[in-house]
Amino acid sequence: MNMSQQTGNSPAAAPLKGIRVIDLGQYIAGPGAAMVLVELGASVIKVEPLDGDQARHVGPYGDSMVRAYNRGKRSIALDLKRETGREAALRLIGRSDVVIQNLRPGVADALGLGPAQVRRRFPRLVYLSITGFVRQGRPGYDIAAQAESGLMSVTGEPGRMPQKVGVPIIDAAAAHLGAQAVLAALYGRERSGVGETLETSLLEVALHLQAATWCGYLGGAPEPTRTGDGQPSNAPAAEVVPTRDGHIVLSAYAEDHWVRFCRAMEREHLIEDPRFRTNALRVRNRPALREVLRECLSTRSSDECVTLLSRNRIVAGAVRSYAQVLACPDLQASGMLVQAETQGGESYRALGLPYRLGDAPRLAPSAAPACGADTDTVLAEAGYCEEDIQRMRRAGVVG
Repeated sequence: MNMSQQTGNSPAAAPLKGIRVIDLGQYIAGPGAAMVLVELGASVIKVEPLDGDQARHVGPYGDSMVRAYNRGKRSIALDLKRETGREAALRLIGRSDVVIQNLRPGVADALGLGPAQVRRRFPRLVYLSITGFVRQGRPGYDIAAQAESGLMSVTGEPGRMPQKVGVPIIDAAAAHLGAQAVLAALYGRERSGVGETLETSLLEVALHLQAATWCGYLGGAPEPTRTGDGQPSNAPAAEVVPTRDGHIVLSAYAEDHWVRFCRAMEREHLIEDPRFRTNALRVRNRPALREVLRECLSTRSSDECVTLLSRNRIVAGAVRSYAQVLACPDLQASGMLVQAETQGGESYRALGLPYRLGDAPRLAPSAAPACGADTDTVLAEAGYCEEDIQRMRRAGVVG
């Protein structure tokens, strides 16, 4: 396991070294939260059913979920419906600092592994549950949270069908916000000596991601609707503009930004144009404004547009495909691309944490484990002898 990658003499950043985590999660949100802790140095054991995380059975994208959100973990396959399997899980939990789960509502409690049951026995434990909705008993995936939080109602073109965001953004955000809650609870435990029960839901995360829009609506603004590109109360803001070889987005709605845009385009007369003199006027005359933007930019390449606008301190970005992003100097300079190595010497590329801790290099966790790959080792560390393990295997409790 390549958990101690170094650059020169600098050790990789591992502030959570010594913290032990049990990951009971499936798909993205739970495993993703545990993955954040792995990348900060924690040791994570992924406890899977005998047939594995459900993501292992939903085709190529499920395989990508496993590779992306389970790097650096060890996997043990346990039948938690059997008393012996639950006893093994509790023994592992008793040796750990954190439990993370996003199982179907009620499943952990039914197995005797819910937060109240476990923390009564291990009060120093930090226990995070990620559900679909606030009210228990209702399953929920990313797409349901996008729909029921209002996010889909504001995503898409006006007058057309609501659209989802192109990736499972709520699941991914829940992973990071869940990890943030765990870190806060671990810090609190250093002061109090007592762990914490943490809970969030995909619905709450989806609402949180729309905080500014919700704040406007709660303050009396009209109910937001789908606008496609652009922002309802600012212009030009989040405008998608065609270029010679693609599209860019730009925002220049602050008055000094609009002035700089006009000067950069050598169209200073637009500064005093009665249609565009203020943000409110530009919003009112958005169709004419968009025609001006197309006239100014459509004969240039996307890169030329971004270079020119950035040089004039105007926010702009090219709309890039994944292949183009992969070749982008910013991605290369970020260090986010990591190589996840398997025990067999093979490897695959993945994305690491989106932040750095000082000058220390990022940890580069190894590849995601196969289901149950570390069962024997993990059980031996928990005090099971070889005879015990083989007995459990013959009984079908472990895989």
